[in-house]
Amino acid sequence: MADQTSDDLKKTALHGLHVSLGGKMVPFAGYEMPVQFEGVKPEHLWTREHAGLFDVSHMGPCFLTLAEGVSEDEEAHKKIASLIEDLVPSAISTLKPGQARLTVLLNGQGGIMDDLIITRLPDARQNGRLYIVVNGAVKDQDWAVFEEKLAGRAVLERADEGHVLMALQGPEAVDVLKSEIPGCDDLGFMRCMQAEWQGTACTVSRCGYTGEDGFEIHIPAAAGEELAAKLIRDERVKPIGLGARDSLRLEAGLCLYGHDMDQSRNPVEADLQWVIQKSRRERADFPGADAILKALADGPAEKRVGIRPLERAPAREGTEIHVNGEKVGVITSGGFGPTVEGPVAMGYVRADLAKPGTQVELMVRGKPRAGEVAALPFVEQNYKR
Repeated sequence: MADQTSDDLKKTALHGLHVSLGGKMVPFAGYEMPVQFEGVKPEHLWTREHAGLFDVSHMGPCFLTLAEGVSEDEEAHKKIASLIEDLVPSAISTLKPGQARLTVLLNGQGGIMDDLIITRLPDARQNGRLYIVVNGAVKDQDWAVFEEKLAGRAVLERADEGHVLMALQGPEAVDVLKSEIPGCDDLGFMRCMQAEWQGTACTVSRCGYTGEDGFEIHIPAAAGEELAAKLIRDERVKPIGLGARDSLRLEAGLCLYGHDMDQSRNPVEADLQWVIQKSRRERADFPGADAILKALADGPAEKRVGIRPLERAPAREGTEIHVNGEKVGVITSGGFGPTVEGPVAMGYVRADLAKPGTQVELMVRGKPRAGEVAALPFVEQNYKR
């Protein structure tokens, strides 16, 4: 990625807006994206207190539809749900109209290939069709898995190119957006609506990855550019870059794929066992079920935890975690938490050391620095339940 030139990188539909607003552009997941505008700390704190607008168009929104098409029949939802349940451990068949669920895509050994959000569309006439958002860095991998495993039974429709996916996050997000998209304020957390903005159809979900209340809006590019520009003109809204996006999700204790989870980790190690509903545990019919259910029963060898460095120096990704001079884990995400006014991190430690308050040593630049295991999240999540 580092040797890519600007000409090699894709650009989202909001690229021109970012540049006009003074965004510092960097390579990210094959795109040229803004890492910051005003600065990571002020953007982070603004989002916690007001509303921040994030361009997440590099992500992988898509639709998965039964090969025979949609239907008002409830059986059509159950059929498409059963297909995707062959790839994920969550209960998709039990989703209510307009409900979304975070889950993980699993390999045959139960390792995490990606985390993704699967939504049942609210319109009953769309039964048999799911709205799915996967991570940008691995979207081609994920889509290839869908197409290979579900060939002839379901049709994948990419919805990234030609569209904008933006996230409006923060405590004032709802008051900002409801004037543009009436009814969005009635949505609960992880609920979705299909709406129109100035005559253009869009999908609005009450979710996000900052720990704050907020929304994701998926909309065709031309209208998306206009909507983003209009939102930015609201004095309660500022553009936010990748830097604050990362610090916000870290304070909220949320995993970043490729860092805090990957194919070497299963959902139990990653402390994501809650994505596996009771009915799926009982059926044990998802990839890697034997290994995952064994980890649930016996406990994992290692577990993802929060880490608080007790000195000012941050513990970055790759920092070894020691106890009594022995390596017992590694930091997978780390940096400065502007809300907590100090360094925060996440990582994996031996399961017997995962209790909050456990004292550890963080090998920062080869020197042991004091730290302790901490409960997640570092900042209370403010979702609308």
